[in-house]
Amino acid sequence: MTREEKSQVIEELTAQLSENANIYLADISGLDAGTTSNLRRACFKANVKLAVVKNTLLEKAMDASDKEFGELPSILKGNTSVMYSETGNAPAKVIKAFRKKSEKPLLKGAFIEEAIYLGDDQLDMLVDIKSREELIGDIIGLLQSPAKNVVSALKSGGGKLSGILQTLSQKEG
Repeated sequence: MTREEKSQVIEELTAQLSENANIYLADISGLDAGTTSNLRRACFKANVKLAVVKNTLLEKAMDASDKEFGELPSILKGNTSVMYSETGNAPAKVIKAFRKKSEKPLLKGAFIEEAIYLGDDQLDMLVDIKSREELIGDIIGLLQSPAKNVVSALKSGGGKLSGILQTLSQKEG
């Protein structure tokens, strides 16, 4: 690979790192062609982009990026694949589901909405992370429930109140 090709790959990787808020680093070494193809298919179905990268080029792209990757560059050893996703837990779900049939891919680390996770032991926690949309939905649900209670109390109380007022006005008359 020439210097020009390397710098072009670094530019492309830097752009990908900047565009995506959820980045997973995984080890898929040892998977045969058929299994790798199945993994790529599973990623595609889950709207996750999978790319095998050279560690040195990825490290340079991380340095060039405007994001703070903390200790993630230190885990760039051996075979590394990058998984990009709009949803924070989608790659973790793909990895977990795929590992029911195979011992790989192994999670090396993840960068999710500026939080850094290192090691395969973080996988179960990452599967349970809620997406931004799910969190917004939860918050809206929480905000709506007191308002619904007040509205229903006013509706039911309004009927009682008008009934009491009507009864009182009839008694006086």
